[in-house]
Amino acid sequence: MKISVGADHAGFLLKESLREWLKSQGHQVTDRGTHSQESCDYPDYAAAVARDVASGQAERGVLVCWTGAGMAIAANKIHGVRAVAAAWPEQVRLSRAHNDANVITFGARFIDAQTAEAMLEVFLSTPFDGGRHARRVGKITALEEALC
Repeated sequence: MKISVGADHAGFLLKESLREWLKSQGHQVTDRGTHSQESCDYPDYAAAVARDVASGQAERGVLVCWTGAGMAIAANKIHGVRAVAAAWPEQVRLSRAHNDANVITFGARFIDAQTAEAMLEVFLSTPFDGGRHARRVGKITALEEALC
């Protein structure tokens, strides 16, 4: 799977760990930065990853900041992106199955690499259920289009 990853300075170390894990699992990874722990602005990286997903250059996106919230908020501003801040595995599974989430965000302050990897595995392996959920995701898309 083609996956775009990004982080701010607070999420840099976890992003690096997840990037290497994704590669070890056979995924094609595009790293949109940041490339150090030097202070930077998370919306820049959220936008880059979200645009990769929205344009089809990546099938999924992974973002990391201090809480995961800022990245999710910023990524969700890009038309076609449905980002979810990961909290626990069942929430991640349902976000894929019911909401067709295509970007996952992690809060480096609250999660270790092993737990993030486990949730990322759920995120990547859970298919969208479609059916009544497709109708609801369609309504989300209609909301986005009404704003354009």
